[in-house]
Amino acid sequence: MKETPPKLLRLAASLFEDEATRGAFAETVLKCQPYRPALIWLRDRPEETPFRIEEPQSWQPDFVDRLCRDQRPGQHSLHDEGAYYCMTFSSVFEACAFRVVPRNPGLVLDLCAAPGGKSVMAWRLLQPRMLLANEVIRKRTAQLVSNFKRCGIMPAAVTSMDTSTVAERFGPSADLVIVDAPCSGQSMIAKGKQVSAAFHSHVINHNRNRQRRILGNAARLVKPGGWLAYITCTYAEKENEGNVRWMLKTFSGFTAETVPELEVYQSHLADFSCYRMWPQDGLGAGGFVAMLRRNDPGEAAPFDLGRVDALWRSGGGDFGHEQD
Repeated sequence: MKETPPKLLRLAASLFEDEATRGAFAETVLKCQPYRPALIWLRDRPEETPFRIEEPQSWQPDFVDRLCRDQRPGQHSLHDEGAYYCMTFSSVFEACAFRVVPRNPGLVLDLCAAPGGKSVMAWRLLQPRMLLANEVIRKRTAQLVSNFKRCGIMPAAVTSMDTSTVAERFGPSADLVIVDAPCSGQSMIAKGKQVSAAFHSHVINHNRNRQRRILGNAARLVKPGGWLAYITCTYAEKENEGNVRWMLKTFSGFTAETVPELEVYQSHLADFSCYRMWPQDGLGAGGFVAMLRRNDPGEAAPFDLGRVDALWRSGGGDFGHEQD
């Protein structure tokens, strides 16, 4: 058994009061175990699925399969044909929170989109009139576009702008803004990746500050009555509940809303609605999601994709429609 690093012990102590739970958390992170992949079916499943699947969770959408651990869905011809998108089960858990948004919204805007899993899940769940996926790191947009093309995601567009520029160009036009925020990535360790710096306080603080900047820009993009999804794949409270707490205090028009299907995953670190999948649950390496709604009055801005040079676009969506 690996010796538990002191920084992981301190993190566990900050997350759990119970000593047994601390130990289970730290032990699971250090195991670096492979987790079962999941499929998002983008068209009807074959009558006989080519994969062995696990019993579904109660909150799992009917178009999602959690596969047995030894399956290799990325190597199947159906993958190349765009029949499904592969995701981690933790990511499926986070994206399931989008279900509180009414179907067929006008605009879904994914601010930190590459490689595209949350965008694909939002498209599959909600069928928006327009999906805009933004990725600030331009070299990562090629994978985003490739995934959208393979999966037939439309109408959609891909841009590469700083989140402040997105906010300036489009204003409060989105029904759902997704912030799958860059983070310290502590759950990567549970998958066997070497990111030991993820536990350092300066790394956590740096990411918290970057996340707050992105959240501030995201808030400017949510139209009245719209939603903001905040997601990370890290464990630190500062990057999760702490940021939502800051968001609710800084932007008083937003409230944290309940996702009924995920209530059993309510975070014990918050007195508002937000949800955690912990690695010791045995389902995935871990994830955090909160769904915030803008309730203050105001006017929505019309969405006009013509205000930017999109790197890629698909379908015949009405790019200049007025949000209603």
